Order: sequence, then structure tokens, then C-alpha cells
Amino acid sequence: MHIPDGFINATTSLGAGLVSVGGLGFSLRRAKEFLEERRAPLAGLLAAFIFALQMLNFPVAAGTSGHFMGGLLAAVLVGPWVAVLVMAVVLAMQALLFADGGLTALGLNIMNLALIAPLVGWVVFLGVRKVLPSGRNGVVLASGVAAGVSVLAAAGGFVLQYALGGTGSAAVGTVAGAMAAVHLVIGVGEGVITALAIGAVMAVRPDLVYGASGVAWAPAPQAAMGEGL
Repeated sequence: MHIPDGFINATTSLGAGLVSVGGLGFSLRRAKEFLEERRAPLAGLLAAFIFALQMLNFPVAAGTSGHFMGGLLAAVLVGPWVAVLVMAVVLAMQALLFADGGLTALGLNIMNLALIAPLVGWVVFLGVRKVLPSGRNGVVLASGVAAGVSVLAAAGGFVLQYALGGTGSAAVGTVAGAMAAVHLVIGVGEGVITALAIGAVMAVRPDLVYGASGVAWAPAPQAAMGEGL
């Protein structure tokens, strides 16, 4: 999912960079309203955890591989606006230290993985939670479903960027089909890992799970994002 330098033309890369800067600025302002003192250390630990997991690739199909993204996991644990910042820090460190994603493509990658994935995933999470029974199982299941959708949403962001300014010779339809097929598999893995992680945290410290707001037996975190949209 990390886009290298030169894969998308300069005009589209610049446009995505401007969108990403605006999104990060807005998220920073909103994060100040929702970030509690007890969640600040969790956000730092989460960034390190996601950074490490994203470095581990697994085979998906012949010639392709995938890795855990973590955007929805971050959103459910520390809130969507803080998740945007966590993911942006992870992506910047990867690009600067490991050349995992190009520097000129950093805006593109932030747009897909730090903005689209956690925010779209969060909206899906809220919607799925409403139709599931309240409680630990509902939160865990909603996390898994939303995590899978967040992967496909990020892949869709890339397809749009490629359609606008891709420098490759492959047709947009071919790219879209390949991305959908590969990321559907990655999304299943993302959903399973996210559900297991959220379930493990809720088993011991449900009060630290931002997305568990409103669950009767869990101390409610600060106001849920859904009330502030």
C-alpha cells in the first residue's frame, strides 16, 4: 500500500499533500479536545506497535505481499483524530528511516493510510456498533468489520490517485481489480488482528478503549467522535 516516488505524477502528489496537511491540521485541533491524559502514553505505545507490525510483510498471492495497517485499531483505542496523528507519525518515520514509501509520495500515503483508513473505518465502526448488541462482543465484532473495510477504503484512495495521475501503463480498471482482489484478502487479516487486539485490551482495561464509549460496564471515555461530528 505504500506508494513509492514517481508512481503518481507531481501534480496529483502535490494535491494529495495539501489535502493531507489540511487533514492533519484539523485532526490536531480536534485531538486536543478528545485526548485525555491517560491516553497520551497509549498513543505513543500504539505508534510504536503499529510501526513494528507494518514492517512485517506476509504473502497474499503470487508476487504480492501485504502488511497490517492499524488505522482502525488506533481509532478504536485512542479516537479517530488522535489515530490520524499516530498513523501520520508512523508513515513519516517509515519514509525517513526505511524508505518505505517515497518522500515525494508521503502526502499520498498519509491521505490513504492516515486519513481515509481510520476515518472511514471509524464511521463504519459506529454504524456497525449501532446494529449489534451492546457489550464486549459487539465492540470487538464491529472493530473487525470496520478494520476490513478501512483497508478497502485506503485501496480505493490509491486507485483514485492512480486514475488522476498514475505514471504506469496499466489501465485504471486493471489496477482497480488487482487492488480489490489483493486487499480483500489483506482486509480479512486486518479484521482478525484488529478484533483480537481490541478484545485483549477490553478484557483487562475496557476503560482505555475509546470506541467502548456507551458500553454500560465500561467507564465511558470522553465524548465519542460521533457526537462531535
